[in-house]
Amino acid sequence: MAKSQTFEKYCELAIQLQRVELEIMSREEKLAFFINIYNTLVIHGHMKMGSPKNMWQRYRFFNYVSYLIGGAVFTLQDIENGILRGNRKGVAQLMRPFSKGDPRLQIALPDAEPLIHFALNCGAKGCPPIKTYTAKDIDNQLRTAAEAFLENDDGCKINSAKGEVQLSQIFKWYKVDFGDTDEKLLQWILNHMGNSPKKKELDALIQAASYTVLYLPYDWSTNRKD
Repeated sequence: MAKSQTFEKYCELAIQLQRVELEIMSREEKLAFFINIYNTLVIHGHMKMGSPKNMWQRYRFFNYVSYLIGGAVFTLQDIENGILRGNRKGVAQLMRPFSKGDPRLQIALPDAEPLIHFALNCGAKGCPPIKTYTAKDIDNQLRTAAEAFLENDDGCKINSAKGEVQLSQIFKWYKVDFGDTDEKLLQWILNHMGNSPKKKELDALIQAASYTVLYLPYDWSTNRKD
């Protein structure tokens, strides 16, 4: 795929991103645009650099793979944590992506949008599936993506007999986006589940205030197909 004419054409088109006028985008346009760009940039990075195999390689990948958009450089880290999470620190990050004087800060969403975590795909099998998002219906699309992720046992698994709620590591890494306590986290999850037996099981555990939150192993194996 990396040597295909289609990919070469895409690389040529990606250069045109520097002409995008980010300043005039609405919240909905920013969400759809940057989610789609993030997922595309991950694929582009994998094609050009190969898939990261360990923690250090993943750190470099997400902090160095970038596009020039609207006259500014945006890495994957910048897009996820700077723009879509309202300039919050990322996993294992000591500082926020954008400093006070950084012009990219003007593009960032005012607050973190938790639903992005069910749309961004970092290239690992443990990530949510890739979809194309549109500004017109972005909130409904993200809500649907969250419901699908939570219905899958890789995202959320309930063991009523043991009183266990087993969650994807995503909820651990970005817990601040969902609530700073297990109670707030589980309430957020409950509110974003579709009507299902799993939702009823979770609701019963929350009502009984008898549960243990555990986190499932994350599958870092790659989605890449050469």
